[in-house]
Amino acid sequence: MSTFGRNFRVTTYGESHGRSVGCIIDGCPPCLPVTEADIQPQMDRRRPGQSDLSTPRNEKDRVEIQSGTEFGKTLGSPIGVIVKNEDQRPKDYGGSTMDEYPRPSHADYTYKMKYGIKASSGGGRSSARETIGRVIAGAIAERCLFKALGVEIVAFVDSVGDEFLFPPTPTNPFPSTHPGLTSLVSTITRKQVDSFAPVRCPDVEASKRMAARIAHFRDQKDSIGGTVTCVIRNIPSGLGEPVFEKLEAELGRAMLSIPATKGFEIGSGFGGCSIPGSLHNDPFVSATTPDASPVDLKIAQTNGNSRQHQAGLTTKTNNSGGVQGGITNGAPIYFRVAFKSPATIGQAQNTASYDLQDGVLEAKGRHDPCVVPRAIPIVEAMAALVLMDAALTQFGREEFKRRFQQADS
Repeated sequence: MSTFGRNFRVTTYGESHGRSVGCIIDGCPPCLPVTEADIQPQMDRRRPGQSDLSTPRNEKDRVEIQSGTEFGKTLGSPIGVIVKNEDQRPKDYGGSTMDEYPRPSHADYTYKMKYGIKASSGGGRSSARETIGRVIAGAIAERCLFKALGVEIVAFVDSVGDEFLFPPTPTNPFPSTHPGLTSLVSTITRKQVDSFAPVRCPDVEASKRMAARIAHFRDQKDSIGGTVTCVIRNIPSGLGEPVFEKLEAELGRAMLSIPATKGFEIGSGFGGCSIPGSLHNDPFVSATTPDASPVDLKIAQTNGNSRQHQAGLTTKTNNSGGVQGGITNGAPIYFRVAFKSPATIGQAQNTASYDLQDGVLEAKGRHDPCVVPRAIPIVEAMAALVLMDAALTQFGREEFKRRFQQADS
C-alpha cells in the first residue's frame, strides 16, 4: 500500500518518469508554522545530481504546497504537496534490452508478476523517486516533534562497502561498542554531517576512503552498498505500543520499506547477541548522578508552548538503543539501516528475458552507484513519521488519563 501511519498518515503518489510526485498528509495538528521553505532543505539533501558520486539526473525538486495551510500555518485539514519532474527521460528505458529483460535484483520482474503490468520507464513506484513524498511528510512531522518536544533526528553514513567509520577491532568488534559512536549519539548535528558532503560520513579520512570506493565502482559501471546510522535525541519516554506495534518494530518496518534496504538493527543490534547479559544490561542510575549517560533521560512534558522537563532515571550505558520492551525510555535512540548495492548497473549481465530467452542486459538510464549518501534524509523522514504517529497515540492516552483523574478528584 502507499499509505503509512495511523494518526499522522501520509499517502505518496507518482512514478519515476511521470509528470510529478508528491503526497497527501492527513492528521497533522493545526497551527503548526510551516511553509515550502521549511521543507525544501531536506528535499535538497535528497535530490539527485548533487555530485559526481550520485545520479546525474538533474532535478530541482521544488516543493509546492497545494492545500492544508494558510498564511504559513497548518489548518488541520489534509496537506497536499507536489513536486514536478523536470528531467524525466523515458526514452532511456526503450530499446530491445530494457523492454525485454527484467533487471537482475530489481523490482521489474516482481511488479510485473504481481500486477500483470509495470511502468515502462524507470522503476515506477519501486524507484527511489517515490521517496520524495516521504521526505516531504517527514519534514513536517519532524517540525511538529521539534516544536512540541525539541526532538532532534540526525542520520549519517557509517559504511560504504568494506570502508567503515568505525572499523571492527578485537576490542570493539561492532559499531555499538565503539566509544566514537557514543560521542556521536550525544553530539552529532546535521550541519556537521553535511559538512562532509557528498558522502555524509562525519570523519575526514573515512569520508575520503568511502568517496574513493564509490568512484571506483562508478567507473567500473558497477555499484556498492553501505549502512546509515540514525540518532534521535530528546524523545520522551512512553512511546511505543506493545505488543505488535513496539517502537523498534515500527522503526524497522518503516526503514525496510525504503527502496534498497536489506537490514535493520537498533542499539547493540546483532552485536549484542555475543555479549553476556552482565555486560549488555544497561544499569539504571539517577539522571543527576555523575554516572549518568552523557544525555540525561528526561521525561518531556508539554505545557502550552513551553517544555518542562522532570528528571528521573537514566541508564549508565545505552545498549538498548533507547527502547526497552518496545517503549522509549527517554535515552537517545540509535539504529542502523543496511542498503544493498543498487541493482541497475551499466555492466553487461548474463540473464534471461521475460519470454525465457537467455541473453545479455546492459542497463541504460541514470542511476546512483551508491544510494547511502542520498538516503540520509529518507531515513530521517521515516523515523520522524514513526515518532509522530507514536507521540499522537501516547499524548491522546495521557490526555484521557488526565481528564479521568480530574473527574475523580
